Amino acid sequence: MKRLYTVAFLLFLSLCALTGHGQQPDKLVTGNFVQVPFEQFASQLETQTASRIYFDPTVVDSLFVTLQVQQQPLRSVLQQALQNTALRFAIDADNRVFITKGTAIDTGLMPGFFQQASSDNAMATRPDEEQTTTQTAGRSRYVSAAEYKVYELGTGGAEGGKVTLAGHIRDQKSGEPVIGATIYSESPSIGTSTDQFGYYSLTLPTGRYDLKVRGLGIKNTKRQVILRGNAKLEIEVEEDITPLKEVVIEAEKDKNVSGMQMGLDKLDIKTMRQVPTAFGETDILRVVLTLPGVKSVGESSTGLNVRGGATDQNLILFNDATIYNPSHLFGFFSAFNPDILQTVELYKSAIPAKYGGRLSSVLEITTREGNKKKFSGSGGIGPLTSRLTLEGPIVKDRSAFIISGRSSYSDWLLRRLNNSSFRNSSAAFYDVTAHISHKINDKNSVYATGYLSTDRFRLASDTTYRYLNQTASLKWRHNFNNQFYGVLTGAYSHYDYDITSEQNEVNASRLKYAINQTSVRADFSYFPNSRHTIDFGVSSQLYHIAPGSLTPLGAESLITPDVLQKEQAVESALYFSDRIDINQRLSVSLGLRYSLFNALGPSDVYRYASNDSRTESSIIDTVRYASGKVLATYHGPEYRVSARYSLSDNSSVKASYNRTRQYIHQLSNTASVSPTDIWKLSDYNIRPQVGDQYSIGYYRNLKSNTIEASVETYYKTLYDFVDYKSGATLILNHHIETDIVNARGKAYGVEVLVKKLTGKINGWVSYTYSRSLVQVNAGTPSDQVNGGNYYPSNFDKPHDFTLIGNYRFSRRFSSSLNFTYSTGRPITLPLAKYYVGNSMRVYYSDRNAYRVPDYLRADLALNIEGSHKVKKLAHSSWTIGVYNLTGRRNPYSIYFKSENGQIKGYKLSIFGQPIPTVTYNFKF
Repeated sequence: MKRLYTVAFLLFLSLCALTGHGQQPDKLVTGNFVQVPFEQFASQLETQTASRIYFDPTVVDSLFVTLQVQQQPLRSVLQQALQNTALRFAIDADNRVFITKGTAIDTGLMPGFFQQASSDNAMATRPDEEQTTTQTAGRSRYVSAAEYKVYELGTGGAEGGKVTLAGHIRDQKSGEPVIGATIYSESPSIGTSTDQFGYYSLTLPTGRYDLKVRGLGIKNTKRQVILRGNAKLEIEVEEDITPLKEVVIEAEKDKNVSGMQMGLDKLDIKTMRQVPTAFGETDILRVVLTLPGVKSVGESSTGLNVRGGATDQNLILFNDATIYNPSHLFGFFSAFNPDILQTVELYKSAIPAKYGGRLSSVLEITTREGNKKKFSGSGGIGPLTSRLTLEGPIVKDRSAFIISGRSSYSDWLLRRLNNSSFRNSSAAFYDVTAHISHKINDKNSVYATGYLSTDRFRLASDTTYRYLNQTASLKWRHNFNNQFYGVLTGAYSHYDYDITSEQNEVNASRLKYAINQTSVRADFSYFPNSRHTIDFGVSSQLYHIAPGSLTPLGAESLITPDVLQKEQAVESALYFSDRIDINQRLSVSLGLRYSLFNALGPSDVYRYASNDSRTESSIIDTVRYASGKVLATYHGPEYRVSARYSLSDNSSVKASYNRTRQYIHQLSNTASVSPTDIWKLSDYNIRPQVGDQYSIGYYRNLKSNTIEASVETYYKTLYDFVDYKSGATLILNHHIETDIVNARGKAYGVEVLVKKLTGKINGWVSYTYSRSLVQVNAGTPSDQVNGGNYYPSNFDKPHDFTLIGNYRFSRRFSSSLNFTYSTGRPITLPLAKYYVGNSMRVYYSDRNAYRVPDYLRADLALNIEGSHKVKKLAHSSWTIGVYNLTGRRNPYSIYFKSENGQIKGYKLSIFGQPIPTVTYNFKF
């Protein structure tokens, strides 16, 4: 018995020794802290205690500590410092401190973790060169546990050799790809971003890594991997729905500085929904207009003028199909349903080599793929429109559909207004979008999109306007291996309008116009290593244009039929670009695109006397080209060069140069986008447009990447874009080249942007100073404008200031403010009248010598979200807003009428008073 007591006593001593082994006595804190920023306070605690303190800088950016302590333990000091705040802390076994908002984290492992990890690590690996490890569990706890697993991937790699890890990053709930997410290793510092399919490719030496994942709208996560050979890793991530939306900036928190691309603005749907609009519905083009360097000539116009360019110099792509008219109802609404959109990217400079055909910008609009996990829907009801989106899996985790529709019911409202003109008017539109994605196998996926939008309106007259957009695109994506993949895309775009007048049977007529574009392209991406990316491809597109036809309506009509000859052409291009990270500070991208344009018959080509102004009387010959014969050829290189040099971890300088060519022109007799605008192909008499742009910018991030600041300056030269002679006729003109002059232009400016997208107060402020000037100094003196001197273009607005501010009161309530100011656009005014014989003539000023009054507007909105219960039939929200809060009568246009021998000027305002809106949104 004595021996038993002795053994028990020795075991007790051993247990005490083991328990106390390695523990360090708590180090005490002493200090007098007076209004010390929390980051500085935490640094002093780390110095005194040798502990590491982890926290999100955006959570404590407004916290100051006033505290006096004398020889107190760390836990007590933290309790005192964080009392009366929403912050909590936890200390783990290694004396690491984790500070979080709302709830303290659990520093222990979840029950059964080691059993789960052992089971996962015990899975047999395939002997393939490329192994696939896929996470398919849909529960949050599984995604969290995945961070602590160690994935052994690949076989057969040489020790220290280079291997490639590839795969997709997808949303855990819906299975949709996460675009623009970054996956990287800190040691060594190597990373990459996902493309439009959520695909990444990362080349690393064999070994063990902690790969960190950051992305737009997702929670930060990581994966621990042991790379032994080429492998695939599919990653599922959780959506971040934190009330302060820190995710918006966290997604690409250092892209402003470290990213190669300059002149690129990325918008996600969450950000766009915070900007107040005229009728309460999220409008992507209205949001794009708040960005620096992007302007519009009128309040109701959604035409974009980017860095001094015309509206036709913007390439608008909707899932890689060209959109020719991006608006509804004369520009009051954009043509895209916001519920189906995923990202919007605007390239203003350093345009990638894969894009071409426009001089000023590329606006790439990408839809969501649809929920691959379960059926869901969303929609909204507003004062003028309603919308509904349905989505769900076709084959779970492999294919999904999404279909979205939107329609207006403004006729019902117009008939209830007191004004008889409005009661006799009608205005209606609808659009439908459908998208299907299907994963055939690990190497092949297909995507199909269809889009249709129609407008029909009659405004206090007997003339009915109708215009229609149709697009379709089909993509096939094939992975050759982890480092090389290609995408084959076929697309079709159609736009047409017709204008009918049938109230007077004698003059009843129909005017029609149509353009069709069919394109095919092959794009390839190759990733030799993490510091080297090569893109190359080829494309070709066929244009068919019916430029105009006037036909009588009814047997009583006396209208003479008039049909313009059709146009067709082929535009082809091949491109190659190479991005190289020379070192951690310097990156360079070189690209070359070579484009070829062939105008084709059948067509009659008029040739004019070379030393005379082009008029019908100066035609010296007419040449007939048969169908398919080349009547004009234009071609040339398009250079793309850009570079980034990092001055520090928080600042960089970027520069770029690009040359672009445009073979299609928009002819318009209005300053803003109109449904009667026509598109004209380059031909024997009308040369293509050519543009050069030089840009340089300085970029800096502040407060731990929570504030982005940038200054960009640019200079553009434009050649052979179209302008018009005075009194030009653009509709049903058989000799349109006689009313068109080749102009040259220059544009320059400075854009300043400060953006804060975290915390209760977030938003951005932008200021742009820019000039856009035109010169017509070719041909005979009668063809010259303003004596051959430079004059302001129709969209020259030197000063532009925009403020977008959001304040979140709580998880459910937030407010948004939009304030914008810009210089009035140029205008040509009548200065005097005179008589020639017995006929009165009007003497006008030089073209665009005066300006309309400056533009100023403020909008306010309140967003109310429903309860955030997880299990609900539907999640809803309300948006209550006021557009044009001050009721300012901003001029849309200035026009003149001759009344009783006098010329009187009038100002037309679209919105001359505050417009209240209420919109109900739901999601299930």
